[in-house]
Amino acid sequence: MTDVWSERAQAFRESATHREGPDLDLLIEWCEPGEGIQALDVATGGGHVARRLREAGCDVVSVDPAPGMQPTVVARAEHIPFADDSFDVVACRIAPHHFEDVRAAVREMARVSKDRVVVQDNLYLGDEVEEAEKLRDPTHVRCYSEDEWRTFFADAGLRVEDERLFERSVDVEPWLARVETPEEDAARVRELLADRIVEGRLTLRSLILKGRKR
Repeated sequence: MTDVWSERAQAFRESATHREGPDLDLLIEWCEPGEGIQALDVATGGGHVARRLREAGCDVVSVDPAPGMQPTVVARAEHIPFADDSFDVVACRIAPHHFEDVRAAVREMARVSKDRVVVQDNLYLGDEVEEAEKLRDPTHVRCYSEDEWRTFFADAGLRVEDERLFERSVDVEPWLARVETPEEDAARVRELLADRIVEGRLTLRSLILKGRKR
């Protein structure tokens, strides 16, 4: 998986869906950034969360399993190589659906945070959408429901302080091209999502959760 994601790095740096949006603005706001704040960006991908936190004055460390994403440290979310309470805030955006063990990843994020964890990810929308996601990108593991996310936070010792739902609209063809979905699989993806695609755009739902350590 790491080599695949390294190859995709530039596409994710350039992706408008990942680079900007009101959801990214809110995630950064909920991180409570400022001068001297120590922040960790988990599964940094194109580096957009890290960039925005740095612009807001934070001292930022990023981790990602793919060297091509140019993280500060190459590491998986399930095994973050830092001591307990190393950061004021830990953030992770639109990545957990790729994690092999999302529960372990949330526990790790809580462990290395002194105070708060802010996570955004796409929500489970049904089995057909999951099938389409896996055909589009075999590194997709699973999206989770709102209740499952609240449970992940609770099990990691995080009290949910705030949460917000977002609808994210993506252009289907660039969405498929970004991960180089083979045309046969892409055709099946379009078929599975036909009732959700309007004028070439697909609407996905995502959840942002802000948790504090108990």
